[in-house]
Amino acid sequence: MKKLAALALAALSLSGCAIHQTVRPVESFTGKQICLIENSSVRVGFVESYKRALESKGYIVRRLPSSASITECSATSTYNALWRWDLALYMAYADIRVYRDGKLVGEAKYDSQSGGMNTGKWIDADKKIIELVHQLFPGGAGI
Repeated sequence: MKKLAALALAALSLSGCAIHQTVRPVESFTGKQICLIENSSVRVGFVESYKRALESKGYIVRRLPSSASITECSATSTYNALWRWDLALYMAYADIRVYRDGKLVGEAKYDSQSGGMNTGKWIDADKKIIELVHQLFPGGAGI
């Protein structure tokens, strides 16, 4: 009985150490330009990595102020990210949304906020952003 209780307790404690990633890819994206609406609460390195990843897929990136509307360009993207400290600074959360004519057409989320003791949370943010962009835009610009 004690072994069963210890096993149940261990399973319960590890279930709180999950890292989640979901991507709903943009199905077809015929344009080459994508506008990024600035989010000043996110570290500058995030948007720079996101911009480079889009450009590597052939997109022309236009940055818009945070006051811009998601309908200002035919293809617009918003982003949010959070960093946490746990022995080192790491990206704990990222959310990238893509809109076409104001309608949500794709989204990528990475969430390690419940990562607890899971060492997988200490990722290279740049590599994770590139991975999310490749999954979000499986084709390239104009495809």
